[in-house]
Amino acid sequence: MLDQNFTITQNAEHKIKELLVTEAPESRFRIRVLGGGCSGFKYDYKFDSNLAKTDKFFANGLIVIDELSLTLLVNSVLDYHEDLGGAGFVVKNPNTSAKCGCGNSFSI
Repeated sequence: MLDQNFTITQNAEHKIKELLVTEAPESRFRIRVLGGGCSGFKYDYKFDSNLAKTDKFFANGLIVIDELSLTLLVNSVLDYHEDLGGAGFVVKNPNTSAKCGCGNSFSI
């Protein structure tokens, strides 16, 4: 699904729907970019029912991203992967200039 220069794969959307139903049916899935980690920024995911007027909605309103985070996520893709090594959400962000060694933070 492409919306406002941020793409959510079917795998990610399916997993988010599943999590919202089982974990937080009254909430949205919020994606944020926060300061932190060894490279300056990190992704943060949480269930959130507190919405701001400037939030942007994706996947028919299930996913919400604040305006500032969205500027750092332009042209990015959110995916969900499961394999023997684990499972989790992955952001493919073409705006990153470097990632830390552990892969948990990045710089732009």
